[in-house]
Parts: sequence; structure tokens; C-alpha cells
Amino acid sequence: MDVATRPPGAALGLRILGYALLIPLPATAVALFFGTGTGVILLPGIIACVISIFVFRAARKVEGKPLYRLSDPWRLPRVLESITWAYLGWSIIPVSIAVLFSFNNGLSRSVWQGFSTGWYCGGAPAGTHFSLCQRPELTAAIIQTVMLAVITVLIATPLGVAFAIGIDRWKGRPARAANFGMLLSFVTPELIVAVALFLTFANLLRFIEMGTMAQAVGLVALQMSYPVIIVRARLSTIGKEYEEAAMDLGARPSQALRKVLLPLLYPAIFASGIIVFADVIDDFVLVRAVCQRAACETISMKIYSGYRSSPTPALNAMATIMLFGTFLAVGVGSVIYKRIARKQEGGKVDAISDFAMQI
Repeated sequence: MDVATRPPGAALGLRILGYALLIPLPATAVALFFGTGTGVILLPGIIACVISIFVFRAARKVEGKPLYRLSDPWRLPRVLESITWAYLGWSIIPVSIAVLFSFNNGLSRSVWQGFSTGWYCGGAPAGTHFSLCQRPELTAAIIQTVMLAVITVLIATPLGVAFAIGIDRWKGRPARAANFGMLLSFVTPELIVAVALFLTFANLLRFIEMGTMAQAVGLVALQMSYPVIIVRARLSTIGKEYEEAAMDLGARPSQALRKVLLPLLYPAIFASGIIVFADVIDDFVLVRAVCQRAACETISMKIYSGYRSSPTPALNAMATIMLFGTFLAVGVGSVIYKRIARKQEGGKVDAISDFAMQI
């Protein structure tokens, strides 16, 4: 039978059958995540997915299309696209389930009992337990986390910018040694950094008390490499021409730095601050290593200790607040970053022109 005379309903029926075989996928993912009913749901789901692949291949054969379109180099990368969507689903589905059960109208974190916001504020759905707002230790952990993130951004970002400019302008072996030290701290595992800082604060720098001060100092030392790398990448694209042009107009080196170079570095500085803030919010290893009191516990520490005992959906609510707080900070920062970068797309000589008008 010719391809044009083949019945179109056959291919359509095969495709419908293939999509129907994919229906058990969500149940399979839930069963795999919760570890319940694995033998009953997981194996049939995998078998159905494998059968659906052969069904889709048969549908393409009925339609007269080649199974692999190797002759078309501009085809859509469906395999890579499928792997990407599978990875996103594998990453997002467990987080979405945790967020969903923060609104559960009951103590269970695996059985849906209705919608409620009681685990955030107000009365908890379970009368013998407290919501997030009714537990001072959880609200204190949120305040401690945000405070550490803000302190780290305000200290690590300026230090990193100054360090990046210094390394970019400084030549010779000392500069290469400083650059190597910065990169070494960036690639060193955080656990090793945390243990080293703990031993340093406990034996050498005893005037730094274990707690908020030690956490802030350690986070600044750990996070300073992000602004250095981002700002140095921006400096390599800018070059020295704009500073030299400003000094040709009569500017001192400090004026060229303050009025020409820094405005050109604003997008990189802002982006590095966003990355530092988001990374500090969910830091666990370092802040736990140098914390010896309950007053310095952060959100990640509370979630870790809570899930080792008898957790309630209040911990899910706190994790949801941390998640959306990070998303909000990154989203607002991205919008501001795009606006700053868009203003500089018109031409980088605007900073020099403004400086020339001032003198």
C-alpha cells in the first residue's frame, strides 16, 4: 500500500495508545519519591513506558516516516529535549510535593487531607501542634538566615570587587599567587573550609565567638570568590581604554575608577550580590560547624534537625518561605540587572561623556 493511501486513523490510534501508556508516569514518580508501593506501581509504570516507545515507533512506521531522521541536520534535538525535561521533572516534582504538603490540613506529609494555610500562621490544623508563627525558634531561624545573607552580601561583595580590580591591575608573581589562593578557596570543598574555620576560631582567633560572628566571618571568606570571578570576567570584556580615555581628559586614577569603571561594573557587581545572597540562604555545612548555640541556628539547620525527629508540615512551610524568598530575590535582581545592562547597551562611552561634562 502506498504511503498516501494508508489509513490515517491507524497512526492516530497508535499515538493515542502511546500517550495512554504514559498515564502511569505521575503515579510512578510519586511512588518512587515516597517509597511506597514500589513493587506494585513502579514496575508496571516502567513497562508501560517501554511499550509506549515501541508504539510510537510503530506509529511513525505507519505514517511512512523514517525512524531516525539523520538526513536532516536542522531537526529539533528531541532526545536532548526529552532528557532536559526529564531532569527538570525529576528536580521539580519532589520540591513541588514538599511545597504542596505545607498547605495540608493535617499532620501527614504524605497523605493529602485538604487545603489549609494554618501551618504558616494562625492555628495549626492539628490542635496539639503549633504553626510556623507560633514557634519562636523557627521565626528566629528565618531572621538569623536573612541577617547572615544581608551581612555577607554587604561585606563580601565590596571586598570581592576590590580584590578583582586589584588582581586585574596588579602584575607579577604576588598577583598570580593571590589569584591562585582565591581560586583554591573557590574549588575547595565547603566541608574542609568549615572544619578549618572551626579549628581556627577554636584555637587561634578565640576572640571571635562561635555563633553569629563566626558564621558571618566564615561566610564572607567563603563567598568572596564569587564577586571576584564575576567582576574579573566583566573587566576582561571592558578593557583599559575607558579609564585611559578618562585620564586623558584630566581625571585622576581614583576619579576614573569611581566615575567611569565602577558604573561599567554595576551589572557584574549586582549579579555577584544576587548569587551570594541566594547561596548563603541555603548554606548548611559552614553555619552548622561554627554554631554552638540555639540562637544562631538557621533555616537549613532547623530543617535538618526537625526531619531527624518528628517533623510537622510547619517545617515544609518554613522551607517554602526560604524557597520563594530566594526566588523573589533572584527574580527582582534579574529584572534590575537587565535594566542596568540595557542602559549600557547604547554605548559604554556614556560614563566617559558624563565625566567629561563634569570637568
